Amino acid sequence: MKVLVPVKRVPDTAGEKKIDPNDRTVDRESVESVLCPVNEFAIEEAMRLKEQQDAEVTVLLVGPESAQPVVRKALSYGLDAGVQVVDDAVVGSDALGTAEVLAKALAAEEFDLVIFGNQSTDARTCLVPAAVAEILGLPALTYARHLEIDGDQITVHREHEEGWDVVESSLPAVVSVVEAINEPRYPSFKGIMAAKSKPLEVRSLDDLDVDTSRVGSDNAAAIMYEFRDRPPKEPGTIVEDDGSGAAATQLADWLVEKKFV
Repeated sequence: MKVLVPVKRVPDTAGEKKIDPNDRTVDRESVESVLCPVNEFAIEEAMRLKEQQDAEVTVLLVGPESAQPVVRKALSYGLDAGVQVVDDAVVGSDALGTAEVLAKALAAEEFDLVIFGNQSTDARTCLVPAAVAEILGLPALTYARHLEIDGDQITVHREHEEGWDVVESSLPAVVSVVEAINEPRYPSFKGIMAAKSKPLEVRSLDDLDVDTSRVGSDNAAAIMYEFRDRPPKEPGTIVEDDGSGAAATQLADWLVEKKFV
């Protein structure tokens, strides 16, 4: 069984993110970049399949050469190999452009299952997994919090506001997982050292026969026209209790003012 796990390099969620005023995209040099935390749940699920079914797992990343440490970080969890798509023409792609590149990269590989995180922490569109499946003409089993593989059949449990959905499909298929699906492991020292020598193939858009008129910032369907810096945080309201009971009244008035009650 062959599993592919697309991952993304994102700005550190704890860092202060900025928008580049020149192209109105996230300034990825203004804050440390890391492996998207949501991808760790997809990696963990792939690792469980590797252990249970002897699956061969490959990580896939679309990003600049400087993103290679993120690929190596993913490999340190125990994955077998990596593929990185490096091409300046990708810069500024929206969700659909990114899906085009990922779909071409996936089509160049042999796989039974693709496991995405359901969203990235920098964009949170949740669109890419389903878009990739649509382009590839494959079933999309999204928002999975439990999955089972039995031969060439996959079953996914999806939780929603009204209860549970159980979705079944034949392989190959595309799955996106939510954070509730598992508890990601930590890379071992052995895994970190082994990741440095694991095979990593680097490909360009020409290698994948990607139509460059469908990717990049100039061809994005989603465009940011204007942005403003976040205003400074305002000081909070302090209610002090002097024993007279006035504090309770103040607190109640504040809750009413803020429409909490």
